Amino acid sequence: MALNIAAKQAETVLGHDDKDRATHTDIANPDREGGKYADQSGEKMKALAWMGKNDVRVIEASKPRIVEDTDAIVRVTGTTVCGSDVHIMHGVILQVEKGDILGHEFCGVIEAVGPAVTKLKPGERVVNSFVVSCGKCRYCKQKLTTACENTNASALHEKLYGSRMGGIFGYSHFTGGYAGGQAEYVRIPLAENNLLKLPHSIPDEKGLYLSDVLPTSYHSVVYTGVQKDDTVAIWGLGPIGFMACQWAFLKGAKRVIGIDNNWRTEFAKSKIPKLETINYTTLAKKETVPAKIHEMVPGGVDVSIDATGGEYAKSLVHKVELKIGAEQDTSEMINECIMSTRKFGAVGIIGDYVGFTNHFNVGSLMERGIKLIGCGQSPVQKYWEELLEMVENGTVDPTMMLTHRFRIDDIDKAYHLQEKREGGLVKCFVETRFSAQPAPGTPEVTSI
Repeated sequence: MALNIAAKQAETVLGHDDKDRATHTDIANPDREGGKYADQSGEKMKALAWMGKNDVRVIEASKPRIVEDTDAIVRVTGTTVCGSDVHIMHGVILQVEKGDILGHEFCGVIEAVGPAVTKLKPGERVVNSFVVSCGKCRYCKQKLTTACENTNASALHEKLYGSRMGGIFGYSHFTGGYAGGQAEYVRIPLAENNLLKLPHSIPDEKGLYLSDVLPTSYHSVVYTGVQKDDTVAIWGLGPIGFMACQWAFLKGAKRVIGIDNNWRTEFAKSKIPKLETINYTTLAKKETVPAKIHEMVPGGVDVSIDATGGEYAKSLVHKVELKIGAEQDTSEMINECIMSTRKFGAVGIIGDYVGFTNHFNVGSLMERGIKLIGCGQSPVQKYWEELLEMVENGTVDPTMMLTHRFRIDDIDKAYHLQEKREGGLVKCFVETRFSAQPAPGTPEVTSI
């Protein structure tokens, strides 16, 4: 909480103003400012809100209203929990405020549209892009929508990173302060840029993941440059790393090695039979992941991808430094990636990192000619049409990672399952009162 209070004070000093943004930012709950953004009907909804460090709760909030002519209101029929949501719960992401509604992945049915929205209409099924883009700036015109220059008013973001990135649903005021879709309704600003129509042939249990997991995992493989006959190593077998393994094979990799520290290695291998795995908790004493990879692939892999993030330290040194604030991210996984990669190979980072790190092996990076690639948040719109077609024709089936279905009443508990990697949870589908019956072959609803 202290970090978020300090961030809010810094934002005040730096000067927070959204007057030059493409849409009104910082409406992280319709009940802000005395219910100014609530629907006039007075209808209430269930929503998941951040209430403090390690404290997320299902609350009653007002249904959002259309604020601007380019808005849409979506009745949510499916949402989910992401590993980066757990970072928010932990308070790692700056500028989260009590009562902010979370969730950046959702699908649903359009309830209403503003008068300037002509390409979408009520009753149509849609999935969101987790990034909020304006569609008009130089980056959006290139479909690099996470670099949008007009949807994030955080002055602190610009100060810390050198320039602002685009807004993100349900992710904190550091990324625009937009209410998220772990709720029964959600306001979509600039709706025509940030919603994709779903055909009837794609059920919600597949369409939902076009919001983030599919574009993000695909982007990590494409942007890092995986090519035919490459050998690839991927750290972290949560949904992003798991799907990145599948994409690497689909891009022609001859070998893919997935690395984690728990049962997810066996789960991934059961779904992707060609996958080789390393559970580093089973390695011999003092045997390192890079040493094991060099044993499997003499000289190192062509491409390494870090799908873990900087919050999870392995060594005592990094655990202490993170605890006392001496660093904001551990460099351990990135160093393992660098050391595991062949000379003049490539390392891509798709896991969340937020700040500064210590003990970074810059010498190995420089001397061996390794390309270190910050993949950034995935520009979802860049890949939407391509991925939609692959889901529709069966090239990829996102339900391969779907292990659980929960009700929105239990979504706070799902956060803790995701955090602890318990119960065999890889990716969940969270239903609301508006959801259809489970699609054939997908999990039935369970209570936590």
